[in-house]
Amino acid sequence: MSGVRLVIGLVVMGVIVPVTLFLLLDLQTPAQLLTVAATSFLAWGVGDLFATLLEKPRLKDRSPKKALEEDLERRL
Repeated sequence: MSGVRLVIGLVVMGVIVPVTLFLLLDLQTPAQLLTVAATSFLAWGVGDLFATLLEKPRLKDRSPKKALEEDLERRL
């Protein structure tokens, strides 16, 4: 994940979407706002991770599990 993508995701999914939902759903407490912000930011992060994994082409002789394991080994 690049720095620009992270900043945009943080602003949109960590601030703009939660504040919009907070106002539209007529929520009251700061804890509710933080819960909505954490949930949307986490969901965005998981979605971005899966999108990154799925955009990589799979090789015919490897399973997805084996490809992930090899990718993790290369990073470490």
